[in-house]
Amino acid sequence: MSLDPLTVGIITVSDRASQGLYEDLGGPALRQVAAGLGWQVLAEAIVPDDLPRIQETIRSFCAQGCGLILTTGGTGIAERDVTPEAIRGIMRVEIPGFGEVMRLKSLDITPNAILSRSLAAVIERALVIALPGKPQGAVECLSFVREAIPHAVKLARRVPTNC
Repeated sequence: MSLDPLTVGIITVSDRASQGLYEDLGGPALRQVAAGLGWQVLAEAIVPDDLPRIQETIRSFCAQGCGLILTTGGTGIAERDVTPEAIRGIMRVEIPGFGEVMRLKSLDITPNAILSRSLAAVIERALVIALPGKPQGAVECLSFVREAIPHAVKLARRVPTNC
């Protein structure tokens, strides 16, 4: 089974953007990166910082065949930031190295990176990566882990590998 190109879903988690009060910049930034990498964006959504809505959207994107789901937003420590909790509530397994690398490399850019709760996990047959809400931070963090994504997606999709 060929997985090229990677099939991607992009979820922007933002109360204001979901209400039309704020222009979503993170989703389009990730779409541009995905296109540049030859990945196929199958689905996109903007949802509020609401745990059940985030989980519903992730499950919907899994059902649509997304092998990689990127979320942007909700990874900080504000009261409404619930993206990590939403993911952990439905994940099969967390992959700590993704979050560790994103935070470590981001510390070279901003001391506030230590506040990030970015993570990666396998949900159903998809790799889900929770990225920061700021477009530049989301794109940078994705670039830090990009090389591991194709193999991780194959494992999440239960495709036999030689490793």
